[in-house]
Amino acid sequence: MSQPRAVPDGVVLVAKEAGPTSHDIVALVRRLSGVRRVGHGGTLDPFAAGVLPVFVGQATRLAEYHLGDDKEYRALIAFGARSTTDDLEGELTPLDAPPPARAAVEEALSKFLGQVEQVPPDYSAVHVGGRRAYELARHGRKPELRPRAVTFHRLELAGWDDSIPERPVATAEMRCSAGTYVRALARDLGQRLGTGAYLAALTRTASGPFRLDQAHPLDRVREELAAGRAAAIMLPPDAGLETLRRVTLEGRNLQSLLRGQAVAAGRLELAPPLAGDELVRVAGGDGRLAAIARLRDGRLQPEKVLVPLAQG
Repeated sequence: MSQPRAVPDGVVLVAKEAGPTSHDIVALVRRLSGVRRVGHGGTLDPFAAGVLPVFVGQATRLAEYHLGDDKEYRALIAFGARSTTDDLEGELTPLDAPPPARAAVEEALSKFLGQVEQVPPDYSAVHVGGRRAYELARHGRKPELRPRAVTFHRLELAGWDDSIPERPVATAEMRCSAGTYVRALARDLGQRLGTGAYLAALTRTASGPFRLDQAHPLDRVREELAAGRAAAIMLPPDAGLETLRRVTLEGRNLQSLLRGQAVAAGRLELAPPLAGDELVRVAGGDGRLAAIARLRDGRLQPEKVLVPLAQG
């Protein structure tokens, strides 16, 4: 009887194509790896493409440290119509208005740079009175959605296609805060110009530190997992957290931390010493990630313990 294949804990960067849902990809990785604990680092709509970080095994416990990561996108925004879903999958209503010129679009985009108030799309997963907004919208009820602050750190017009003069399409590239709806940006841009607009295509080029050019096509992910070669596509569990200092603990200090006990920072020979409420990655003597810990009141306190107590 063959032994089950050991799949390492870690992060798989999937280059998602338009079509499958983020949940579909998580389910595929779960099934082929045989690992129950699998999650993703930020939903992509089915029609959207781009980098989708998938966390496997113990790495799922570190996904929360990526929740606030900025995102980068390349979006195609089509003008001349509104959409019920603010994207190409909704019912389109053409507007009888002259098409915008490239210069007008470029100027309008600049008005969204920085922090802005954005109302999520009616067809979104935002909770309204205990129900998802899209559930209300599908039943003909307009959800009452409150604006929320989002930030566009970078927003520029990267391309312009007016080969169909009455239906021009802009390519916008951006870096924005977590929770930003690019569909809502397209909708609001069309409203500002008076022409109507909707999101025609979307590619996520970066999710925090994870970039699309590092990601693997889904066919390769499927092939490597099915063949038991998960290590060929797997990043370490703490991939993307390189800005956190890596601290090595051994012996009694490590054992105390793994028991959930705080370790006096003064006993650690670190240069420079820990400061403030610094968050660090803790490795054992073998170099394997053992925990995530935070300095509080001069003591290193564990936030996540990732290895058994027997680690030495």
